Amino acid sequence: MTLPEPRAVALIVLAASAALLAGALAFQYLGGYAPCVLCHWQRYAHAAAIVLVAGALALPRAATPLAGAAGLALLAGAGIAFFHIGVEQHWWQGTSGCGSAVGGATSIEELRARLLAQPVVRCDEVAWSLFGISMAGYNFIASLGLGLLAAGSAAISFRQATR
Repeated sequence: MTLPEPRAVALIVLAASAALLAGALAFQYLGGYAPCVLCHWQRYAHAAAIVLVAGALALPRAATPLAGAAGLALLAGAGIAFFHIGVEQHWWQGTSGCGSAVGGATSIEELRARLLAQPVVRCDEVAWSLFGISMAGYNFIASLGLGLLAAGSAAISFRQATR
């Protein structure tokens, strides 16, 4: 199997991660779907990938390690998305921050202020799905594919450079 040229892979990862992040923000700000803590964590992987592949495009000498790091960030994001799917399907419990607007409150007044200030968004409830696949499910598929593409491209580039 041959992969596209490393620069093309970087552009694909950059465009796809930016589109996925923009889509998540559109769901939040235009669609009114408030993200849970696991949703936020998944966004960090795409933000990291965007910064890393932009660096790879700007710094050709550092392109291979930066693309590899972007691949690892996206694979970590896929892991978080898979964990989120498990929480949604009730295979396991979410984190302490899932569904809690009160984490870290140290007084009754602070607890009340936190409860009134924001809606409680549960990690174990699917807010939106298409064909039975939740946003976390689609993010898992996209992050896994992009992560494997970026990491694979970086591994092949490294192997070719060390021959």
